[in-house]
Order: sequence, then structure tokens, then C-alpha cells
Amino acid sequence: MSKSSSIYLTGSKIFNFISKEKNSKLPRWSESKIKKTQTIKKIVCGEDPHFLVWKKPNKLELYQLGDEKKRKYILPKKETIKDICSGRYTYLILTESGKVWSLANRNEDKEVPLLDADQSSLEKIRPVTFFQEKKLFVNSLIMGAYSGYYLCNGDQLYVSGSNFQGSLGLPKENENEPMPVYIQDKVTKIFSGVFATNFFFITSKPDLLYSCGSNSNGLLGIGSTRHQNSPAVVKNFKGSDVLTVSSGYCHSILITKDGRTFGCGSQKLNGSDNQKTIFTLIPQLKQKKAVQLAIGRRRTLVLTDQNELYGWGFGDFTHPTDTYTYEKLPSKTNLPGFFTNYLASKDTIRIACGSDISFLYLDFNNPLLNDLELLFKSKKFCDCEIGTLGNQVPVHKALVECRTKLTIDQIQRKLFEQKNSINKEQTLSFLKWVYHDKISALEKLEQTFNSLKLTFPPSVGNTLEKDIAQLYEDDDSKDFKIMVKIDDDEDDENEDEEGNYEEIPVHKFILLARSGLFREMFDNVNEKDNTNKVQDYSQKTIESLEILIKYFYTNSIELTADEDPEFICDELSDAVEYYQLNAQCNLESELLKIKKQFDLN
Repeated sequence: MSKSSSIYLTGSKIFNFISKEKNSKLPRWSESKIKKTQTIKKIVCGEDPHFLVWKKPNKLELYQLGDEKKRKYILPKKETIKDICSGRYTYLILTESGKVWSLANRNEDKEVPLLDADQSSLEKIRPVTFFQEKKLFVNSLIMGAYSGYYLCNGDQLYVSGSNFQGSLGLPKENENEPMPVYIQDKVTKIFSGVFATNFFFITSKPDLLYSCGSNSNGLLGIGSTRHQNSPAVVKNFKGSDVLTVSSGYCHSILITKDGRTFGCGSQKLNGSDNQKTIFTLIPQLKQKKAVQLAIGRRRTLVLTDQNELYGWGFGDFTHPTDTYTYEKLPSKTNLPGFFTNYLASKDTIRIACGSDISFLYLDFNNPLLNDLELLFKSKKFCDCEIGTLGNQVPVHKALVECRTKLTIDQIQRKLFEQKNSINKEQTLSFLKWVYHDKISALEKLEQTFNSLKLTFPPSVGNTLEKDIAQLYEDDDSKDFKIMVKIDDDEDDENEDEEGNYEEIPVHKFILLARSGLFREMFDNVNEKDNTNKVQDYSQKTIESLEILIKYFYTNSIELTADEDPEFICDELSDAVEYYQLNAQCNLESELLKIKKQFDLN
């Protein structure tokens, strides 16, 4: 499966070396020069001008101002990256083995939160041996401006680096060697910010959110502006209700699991235009469900579940010649062209901030699964419903029946026409599996599967990809036809007769899921017209279109001995653009494989 990512950035014009746009300034998004290649899992950026890009499973790339050549890092083969994070001039890498690795620019910042700070550099990834020597397995880590925070052996919190204004929660001034913070309760999550001199953590019993460190403008959310060198409880929040929380230079933003967004700290940056020492709901985002947060030194980005991007704050003062848009309150940011042309799901969009640059990028896993998930979320062109009266959920009949091997009527009887019928929440959990192979709410989903007499958990062979591929062979369930004009010797005046066309049977939901062109065509169809057929105007041959339709189901291209590979590659060379396919699909790479196989130029 081919994987790739598109990266857009905005910020100072000093980053033109990685931007395809000239004079890139806020708030304009510019596509980067970074080659679309493997899926980008994560980007972290500290004090500009450099940032780190994680490419799974064990590859990293560092881009730096003034250096057109990126630095590449490859971890040992047995090591797989689990996460990366950034401080102002330091990067830490966590691998699945529980080990920590570092990259640090010691020439720019002496307060590197590592034991061997004087030996660290951006030239080479170095292992941080402290945790192995102490037999500590690092589960997760996060960085502040000059500090590192490590969750070890499940629930033990260790810290290292600068203890400026209590940012480590220790009585000592500085600790380059990681030290434990003695907390009676079990720590489950840790949070900070690239430019923060404070941190937050969550405990399980009791279920609380704590903050510690510098409290400039009241950014700790504890109701005062007093610095904390020991953890203080952030009131009004259960730890289990917090999705994420992060700090900038003098503000903090908190998002709850139900999508509410709160801010505290500086009145210019907390999103409410008034200084707050406790987390306060941001009015402009009150009706929005936030799902992602990115904070720079003096800027904030929030992404909603409807793929709306809100931003506020301002650029770094070290570049006074640049023109920036300064917003005290959240304002909706126009997404770049690619993001608006293809409605990406919230699971694929990623956001990140540095001191003077922001990133917007896509992380696609499987274009087929992504397309089907978006089809479900769009709630458009559904042809039936399931659920109880007043709580029906629209679905695509052919896909649901394909996944369950049951008819819609059978599903309706088994799930909703009995005393113990499932509720809407269970229905949606079930449909996440149907459309995207996602397993959530395990206990409730298992009850649903039992009611349908399906094996739970689904066997390895019963995947969405396999089911859709098998559906291609099921001509009886195909409910739609593509009409393809064929060449013949008839006069032009007879060309509209039925005999001048051949038909390709297909499932309508497949066209809807995979092609923006067909979605537009169905949008414009008159309800009185025959909606079971559509004409293809591409002037492509029926042979190439049949191969394309099969690709829609299988994500692969396989040619028979009777098919001309050069002709097929030429015919489908513009298919991604013409049919408005997901720009991250693997059609072009599949055609490239064919060309290499048959030695075509």
C-alpha cells in the first residue's frame, strides 16, 4: 500500500526555503517543498528555524534554515519509534522498547534536559542510557522549553532539565539527570508545551488534574499567579475528562473529551480577551467540538470534528519586518486548496506549531478505508436506515449487507425489534466497524455482534478490505451502471441509441466513496431522472474503465495477458485528477509498478 502525506505551512518568510510560495506570510498556507513520500506520522518544531519529521517506522528527517539538505536519521532495525517531542532546541525520541533517544543543539542552548548535554548534537541520534541503567521502561514523554517529563514503569513520573520557577516540581534548581517526582497517586498522563516552563499531569485515584511550575499571567489555571514548585490541583476538572492541555509562553488551553475548549493566562492569548487565572470556556468555540490542539510561543490552533481550523495569537517578535495577522479571539482559518477539495477526516489532519511557523499536514493510512469513513460521515446518498423510530441512522444498504452477510431487514429485526434492542450509541459503534473497521466500545459492540450472531472479535480474515474486494465479484448486488460510449461505424445521428453504449455494473456507494467527480454528478441529478445509470464522458475505453472500477474495490491494478500495459497506463495517467480521487490514493504508484514490470518509459 502506497502511503504519502501533503504538508502545508504558514509563518515567517524566512521559511521560503521549504515553501513553494514566495513571500510566505501569515495567514496564507503554502504547500511545502517536502517531497510527498511515506506517511508522515508527526511533525514537531521547537525554536525556529528547524523542525523534525517522523516517518514510520524508524526514520526521521530534520529540516533547518539555511540548509537545503535535510538531515536523515535511521534508528537501529530493532527499534520502532513510538513518539517524538520537542523542546526549544532539543528533540527526544521514544521507541516501543521503552528507550529514549536525543537530538540537541548544544551551541544554542546550554540547558538541555539530558545527562550528557555537552555531548548532544543534531549530527547524530544518541541514546539516553539513564533509564536503561535504572531499569526504567519509559511509557510516554513530553517536553517543555528546557525540561523533559517521563512517565516510567506505568505510573512513575521522572523529570529533568531546568527547574525555572518550579517547572520540574523539585526543590533543587537544576537537574540534568532525570529525577523522580514523588507523587502519592498514580500518574496516568503528562502534558506540557514546547515553550512552556510548566507542566500538567493526571492521576487515576483520585481522578485529578495537577499543574506545576511557572504561573505567568495565571496560566496554571489554579486561581492565582503564584509560581508552583510543587503540584497544585486544577479545580473544576476530572482528570479522566481531559483530552489534552498545553501551554505557550504565557497562556494555556485545555480541551475536554467532549470537545469543549477552555483557556487561561494572558488576555491576549487565552481566547477570551480577559486575563483568566482559571480555565474558562472560550465563547467563540462554545458550539464547536474540538479534537486537536497545537500551541506555539504566542499562537494557538484548534481543529474541530468538522475539519474547521481556528487560530489566534501572533507571530514571534524577533521578525518585526514580517506582516502578521493578530487575533485575540479565535477566528476561522481558510484551509489550503487541497484540504478543501478533498474532505479529509479528522483522523488524517494533523496540526503543529513552532515559535514562528505552523504546520498542517495529512496522515493517510488506507485511502479505501478513509474514503468509506468519509462516506458514512457525510450522510449523503444513503439508500436506507437502521434503528428505532426517531433514532434511525442512514446507511448504504449494499455495504452493510456485505459486511454482515445479512439483509437490512434481518439486521433491523435482530437489533431493534426486541425488548433489549440496542441504542443509538451502540448503533454508531457498530457502523464504525462496518465502514472503517474501527473497534470501539468493546462490551457494547460485542453485544451487537452476539445479537447478529457474528463472531466477535472479527477474525483476521474478515476485514473491510477483503469484504469490499469480494463485493466486486458480486454482480447480483450491484445497483448501478456506468454507460461508456463505444466506437462503431454507425452514423453520428444514431450515436444516442442504446446500442452505442456498453455498461459497467458497479455499486453506487463505491463511486460515491472514491470519486469526487461522481459525487458532483449525483449532486446535480434531478430526482425525476433515472438515477441507476450515469454516462462517462472521459472518452476512455471500456477496458481501461473496467480496470479503474476494479481498482476502486481493491486498491490495486492487475492486468491480464490480453491487456496492453502501455495503453492502460496512458489511459489512466490522468484518472486521479479527472475523477477527483483522493490525492493520497495509490493509483499512480500502482501504474508505476506496471511500468517497471513491463519496462515502460
